[in-house]
Amino acid sequence: MPDGGLIISEATCISDTAHGYPHTPGIYSQEQLDGWRPVVEAVRGQGAHFFSQLWHVGRASHNDYQPGGQAPVAASAIPITDGTQVFSPSQGKMVDFPTPQALEVHEIPGIVEQYRRAARNALDVGFSGVEIHGANGYLIDQFLKSESNHRTDDYGGSIEKRCRFALEVVDAVCGEVGADHVGIRLSMFGGFQNATDEHPYALGTFLLEELNKRGLCYVHMVEPRAANQVIRETQDSLEPFRKVWRGPFIAAGGFKRESAMHAVQSGHADLVAIGRLFIANPDLPLRFCLDAPLNPYHRATFYTQGDEGYIDYPFLQDTEYAEEYLGARPCALNEP
Repeated sequence: MPDGGLIISEATCISDTAHGYPHTPGIYSQEQLDGWRPVVEAVRGQGAHFFSQLWHVGRASHNDYQPGGQAPVAASAIPITDGTQVFSPSQGKMVDFPTPQALEVHEIPGIVEQYRRAARNALDVGFSGVEIHGANGYLIDQFLKSESNHRTDDYGGSIEKRCRFALEVVDAVCGEVGADHVGIRLSMFGGFQNATDEHPYALGTFLLEELNKRGLCYVHMVEPRAANQVIRETQDSLEPFRKVWRGPFIAAGGFKRESAMHAVQSGHADLVAIGRLFIANPDLPLRFCLDAPLNPYHRATFYTQGDEGYIDYPFLQDTEYAEEYLGARPCALNEP
């Protein structure tokens, strides 16, 4: 039984300048590639498609993570000031984000090349494809959003210019591994890490119209209600973007069984991405199919480095509900 139709990896750094958190994976060194191979083999061996999420944090970093202790790079030299902080390994505590250095125009092709090379590495170790992380206030999103991009060159100002970097990354990655192996994650709302835009619908519409020309495997968008790990009430909606995008559409953000089913059945999305519930329930598709009770997740272990919170949540067959749900309720996923 496949454990998921599509598994998207943890955000994975494309280069040594892409890091901003402790103990995050990369996909740019030989040691990292050797580490990924058995992981990818195990996931795909369960019948799932496995995409590597390609990530550069940009200004969401600290000098401690950067080569030579340099300042992190960004679209503009504007620090994150939304109240979130970054962990400093040298100080052993959370601190305010430093002021980043704005990428010079001549430096940008080098970052694009890092995405291309990371995509090639991902497919070389067996990933089914890659998802470009263009959301949540990280580097690509920093170029997209008016609050974080104050550039006056060809990469800033108008919506078209602010989308240039994202589209150059998409073109490079598609050119390397094929558009049918490439997805992208976007978040037009939420404002995490000061990534807001004055005209989110116009921005998203233009970007999706351009992406339609490239024929990506899918677009993965974060629901407006999902903001800073909180589900909020909002009048904003992904519906206008759903109408523009002509390919498979994935929605993410606070979905549970009933809301996920409704999203797909109503046409709101073709697929629904689920993170927290899947972490806590390794057989989540089966539990959804049977409407079985779920293990509660423990947020405190989401970003720790031990086994706890990663591989110790029980399967349904090992719970007190096993006989009631596995023995009496039919489900296609429960077939050999």
